[in-house]
Amino acid sequence: MGIDYMPVKLHFNEEVLEKTVQRCREQNIIIPTFAQLKNPQELVPQAIKERLVNVGLWDVDPINLFRITWKNDISTGLYGRVNRMELPSQLTGLSSRLIGLVGKYFPTGAHKVGAAFGCLVPRLISGEFDPTTQKAVWPSTGNYCRGGAFDCALLSTQAVAILPEEMSQERFDWLRSIGAEVIATPGSESNVKEIYDKCWELRETDPGVVIFNQFDEFGNAIFHHEVTGAAIEEMLREEMRDGQHLAAYVSATGSAGTIAAGDYLKKVFHGSMIVAGEALQCPTLYNNGFGAHRIEGIGDKHVPWIHNTRNTDAVAAIDDEDVVRIFRLFNEDEGKKVLEEYGVPSETIENLSLLGLSSIGNMLSSIKTAKYFEMDGRDVLVTVFTDSADMYQSRIEEYRRTYGPMTRDEALITMERRLLGQPADHYRELGYWDRKSLHNLKYFTWIEQQKKDLHDLNQLWDPEFWDQVFSIVPEWDRAIEEFNSRTGLLESL
Repeated sequence: MGIDYMPVKLHFNEEVLEKTVQRCREQNIIIPTFAQLKNPQELVPQAIKERLVNVGLWDVDPINLFRITWKNDISTGLYGRVNRMELPSQLTGLSSRLIGLVGKYFPTGAHKVGAAFGCLVPRLISGEFDPTTQKAVWPSTGNYCRGGAFDCALLSTQAVAILPEEMSQERFDWLRSIGAEVIATPGSESNVKEIYDKCWELRETDPGVVIFNQFDEFGNAIFHHEVTGAAIEEMLREEMRDGQHLAAYVSATGSAGTIAAGDYLKKVFHGSMIVAGEALQCPTLYNNGFGAHRIEGIGDKHVPWIHNTRNTDAVAAIDDEDVVRIFRLFNEDEGKKVLEEYGVPSETIENLSLLGLSSIGNMLSSIKTAKYFEMDGRDVLVTVFTDSADMYQSRIEEYRRTYGPMTRDEALITMERRLLGQPADHYRELGYWDRKSLHNLKYFTWIEQQKKDLHDLNQLWDPEFWDQVFSIVPEWDRAIEEFNSRTGLLESL
């Protein structure tokens, strides 16, 4: 079967592109290339670096586009090593190593700003999106629309954020503070169809909207394949000792952007696995289940269009009660005391606030993986700590109001049963036909509901399709350089 479905090719509209160049010139927006985000130390111009040191990490300043990288050094304002955190065996109960990339040090405090960049920039530099007349709609379960709203604020363009009404209050407050129009849809984390329904309503009633749907925009997966995958490779080259190897890359599926870093890693570290995590209360991949859950950041009840299911080796289903209780263990006083009693280093305890709810879900999926496959000290697992506890302070207060402060006994039980005693249950290895069945699940969401083409769905099963998608980045980078040349801003620095 030949590949003729190539949704990532650039289609230029010169009339719109000229207006976009002018808008970016007015707003002092220089767009970084993907190569610069992968290797900012060597490739970001010195003039950009000199400006960065005087700008805060979360400031709504165009220069912060050059901080959409895993390498921000908050102590200098420039770049350093890939931000990572290794969890010690006293915390995980594992003899294998578990390392997570830290997402807090992106602009907006979450790595999803990278996904938004990957979706917006190709349309911006080709003239497929007009920031002077159109609204950008960001359907999300939280952090993705933060990234989209951040980008739109830089462009002086109206952002429309769509997210479930039961998401944390911090998300809504921040979006409104940056000037986004916020639409709250019914339900919780797993109510993605309601978000899609609202997108269709907007399409049909407002011709001036452009939907940037992270669940079907390949720019999301491309960002993580190129930037996150390369960051993990660099980190592992520094961290792995003699005799160790990458055993598994573990990521909640969510929009299927972050998990695409695994496609990159499989090409570099042969024999490594990709493990998808999800909530046990909504086990779509695990057993075609459905439901609602509290692990904010991993929307589900469908298989994203951009999920390369053929490359996924296993599924771990995580109980959201475990996530909530461990989140309290990491962030309440009695929990921290118990962690100290178990010998968890004080530096680790201090840094556990770097893990938000979905980050803890990723941690537990990694622990299940190590136990299921009986991994040992030769095995290294890598995951992503997508955002931090900063995003969920209202949840901590909500839990305290509902259940009271965490007691010592509750902390001990959580440590023993839900963390160190995390079982290897609700785990599924995927054979060829298991993966094909997950691919086939896309039909019901994307063909029946979202009006995509069956021929295109069939092409998603072909490995050659994904090779072609991920090979587009040099073309995108050349177009970014040409765009920057037209604005003239880089040369004038």
